[in-house]
Amino acid sequence: MALPPTIPTSFVPRSTSVAARQLRTNFTGTFGFFAYIIFGIILVLTLSIFFYDRILAGTLTSRDAALAQAQKAIDIATVEGFVQLRDRLNAGALLLANHVALSKFFKLLETLLPASVRFNSLHLTIDDTKKVKLEGLGIAKNFNALATVSTAFAKDGHIKDAIFSNIVVTKDGSVSFALSATLDQKVVAFSP
Repeated sequence: MALPPTIPTSFVPRSTSVAARQLRTNFTGTFGFFAYIIFGIILVLTLSIFFYDRILAGTLTSRDAALAQAQKAIDIATVEGFVQLRDRLNAGALLLANHVALSKFFKLLETLLPASVRFNSLHLTIDDTKKVKLEGLGIAKNFNALATVSTAFAKDGHIKDAIFSNIVVTKDGSVSFALSATLDQKVVAFSP
């Protein structure tokens, strides 16, 4: 009896098609190639870091030796002299910062006071908070000259809270007065 062609005569599978085999590629070789490249890069970086560490260690050792030699060469007496000089300069700067210089104050009075007003006495006091208090007795040629001084003090701003008291007009028309005011600290501070 003859077998119909639809029934297989062998149990060995037939190849499906040649075209399907060509689409299937082997990626194992490609991934292996990239893995070797990455491994090579990592190996080069590792060796670079190792040698760079050795170079830095050698540089550190040589610089430590140079520093130790420089420290041995330092003269203690010279260092103590520099420290003493620094302390003296700091003390001098502190003294100058607290020094009272009245030249600015007198120049200010010279510019603000008209020739018809003069002081017979001036007293400056500085309290612990560095507030400068001015007290004085003076004579003005007339009352208008005293008003001019008051206006000049108010406009300038360096002589603050100026209070004119004990105003007495004398027989010759001159005006005697007492002044109390506070000064801006910059007016009596020393500046080189």
